Amino acid sequence: MRYGVMFLLMWVSSMAFGQEKELGELLDVWHDAAAQADLEAYMELIAEDGYYLGTDAAEVWTKAEFLAFCKPYFEKKETWAFDPVRRQVFLSEDKKMAWFEEVLDTWMGPCRGSGVFFYTDEGWKLKQYNLAVLLSNDHIGSYLQLIKERGK
Repeated sequence: MRYGVMFLLMWVSSMAFGQEKELGELLDVWHDAAAQADLEAYMELIAEDGYYLGTDAAEVWTKAEFLAFCKPYFEKKETWAFDPVRRQVFLSEDKKMAWFEEVLDTWMGPCRGSGVFFYTDEGWKLKQYNLAVLLSNDHIGSYLQLIKERGK
């Protein structure tokens, strides 16, 4: 009996780890689609009611708005490459929702991406993605000075 419970716990744990790995791979494919200027593949992962939060405070986009923003860059093949440095994925108890955070190497310097996935009839869909530029605490003073100078 004790071994049966241990086996069951290990099996459930391995399934959860498998889903976490799958979601990490989906994010890798998503970031690669941007780097390769594959707009269809890039937008496919985002849920119809999903949204994207960019680094600028004004960048709060629905999927349709984000598509309109991305399209000219993808058409000109002037897209971005976000390379994951570290990532953590977490699953809800029912395994139908997941959230993640990742540190990315980007043209803007280090960034953090975070977001939420929901499992649908079509598989995992990204409901929200939030991209933030990372700033060392040592540079907060300079950042605040820049904001003050710009009047924002």
